[in-house]
Amino acid sequence: MKVLRKRRPTIALMLLPLNVGKVIRSFFYRLITLIAILVFAGIAEAQLLQDEFGKLDGVGVDEKLEAVLPLDLTFKNSSGQEVTLGEILSSEKPLLLSLNYSDCPMLCRLQLNGLVDGMRQMRLEVGTDFDVVSVSVDPLETPMRARLTKQNYVRSYGRPQTASGWHFLCGDKSSIDKLADSVGFRFKYVPERDEYAHAAVTIVITPGGVVSRYLYGVVYEPQTLRLALVEAAEGKIGTTLDRVLLFCFHYDASSGRYAPVARNLLKVGGVATLIVMAAGLIPVWLKRRQVPVTSEVVA
Repeated sequence: MKVLRKRRPTIALMLLPLNVGKVIRSFFYRLITLIAILVFAGIAEAQLLQDEFGKLDGVGVDEKLEAVLPLDLTFKNSSGQEVTLGEILSSEKPLLLSLNYSDCPMLCRLQLNGLVDGMRQMRLEVGTDFDVVSVSVDPLETPMRARLTKQNYVRSYGRPQTASGWHFLCGDKSSIDKLADSVGFRFKYVPERDEYAHAAVTIVITPGGVVSRYLYGVVYEPQTLRLALVEAAEGKIGTTLDRVLLFCFHYDASSGRYAPVARNLLKVGGVATLIVMAAGLIPVWLKRRQVPVTSEVVA
């Protein structure tokens, strides 16, 4: 006959409070309070984000490909001289146009740094193959401030001999607005932050002053920059290989880069195959023609 021993409560059971219901209610009260705090914090943060995005209403880019710049607009360059866009534009070289301002706390600096980084990796050179024009959207910016900005980016580019190809311009609100409207660049002043809200975009302009491409963002791939400039210049700059690449690639606006076109690649591949075959077969054919033909008489 087995003797049933009375089990002793475990340590965990002995540590449980006597009034379990009160502990459970307290836990749920704290949980509900925490959830309420998180919900209201989320609502407050969403309201702040909505307010911030509200400041971006009317900001963006309406692409106006093939639009012509108003070349008679007058600005002041970094030396304080009055110049028109037509005087800056070369009949042989395309240009990269951006609308920024020197006191921008972040975006302008990121964009121009990215642009300079991409240009440093190209064989095409500022001043020789293309020009760079940055127009300030701030009508209060002075030529002296523009000169300091120009010096900074020419130094960053690492080729001081190209300084004549860089143009940092400032002007009155009327000229700025007309230029921005002509290329579809929408920006706005935010008074409470004393800043301008705007997009990061570099616009490729042909030697004739026509909008050719819009390149977005703060990172610019050297190949995309080079092909965009060669395309805008209509073959007046770049190498034969660049023009072949333009034949094989087309600009993909969704990705902001030049993507390969299968049909054109097949055409180039077919032509290359024929050239290789001809290079191999023609010498053999010529050699056979040089061998004299002899006849044998069978007795």
